[in-house]
Amino acid sequence: MSTRQSMAVLMAAALSAAILVPGLARAQSSPSLAEQVQQVQMQLQSAQQGTLSLLNRIDTLEQESRAQQGQIELLQHRIQQLEQQQKDQYLVLDARLRKLEQNAAPVATAASDAAAPAAGVNNPASVGAPASAQPAAATAKPPATVPASVTPAEQAAAQQTAYDNAFAFLRNGDYAEASRRFRAFLQRYPHASLAPNAAYWLGESYYVTGNYQVALDTFHRLLTQYPQSDKSRAALLKLGYCQFELKQYANASSTFNQLIATYPGTEEAHLAADRLRAIPQQSSGG
Repeated sequence: MSTRQSMAVLMAAALSAAILVPGLARAQSSPSLAEQVQQVQMQLQSAQQGTLSLLNRIDTLEQESRAQQGQIELLQHRIQQLEQQQKDQYLVLDARLRKLEQNAAPVATAASDAAAPAAGVNNPASVGAPASAQPAAATAKPPATVPASVTPAEQAAAQQTAYDNAFAFLRNGDYAEASRRFRAFLQRYPHASLAPNAAYWLGESYYVTGNYQVALDTFHRLLTQYPQSDKSRAALLKLGYCQFELKQYANASSTFNQLIATYPGTEEAHLAADRLRAIPQQSSGG
């Protein structure tokens, strides 16, 4: 082989090396297609696991939310049942009270009618008095026989009628008209025997329509003005109910505890204890 041919071979070999060596270097430094696919698959698998974990967490939260919602609905249903039971009970109690008052009114009237002639018979001026004294006695009778503008019996009947009319609107669900009539009753007969009852049902007419602050003020006024009335116990319970609905939980707790301590063993005390147990759950939710 000549020198020229040898040089040509060497140049060809050098050129081939210059072309092949960078290609081999790149092949060795970059990952293969299989490795790239494997890396992508691993990334997808990791993402799928993260998504699955997230879905499991969401499912757990949804289950917890449904459970809590179920508990809330049960509590609300129980509260509605208790309120309805309490309302029905007081409707019955109030009807009994009014019946007793109606039965007592004729007895009191009969007793007053019987007392009048008895007083006349026992009057010393009419026993053994001379005939000339009889005209004087006759002249003394007219002031007693002059009818007053309204007799006590008529006033009692008017009070009962006004109260019954207001209560009829309450029973029929016309709470606005019932509250208007109970207010009118209390303005006209603030010292009547039925005034505490009217005050209680006035507060009830506000409570059932969601006017809790006005109802609270009404029940508080009842307890202040008529502390010894038969409605005090029920008014104290409803005062606590209003505080509960207004989220005044500390005041409600104090009111319920006061009721339980003052009237232990009563139906109102049991209802107060039930609502008292609901306060922590309600307050933690708010």
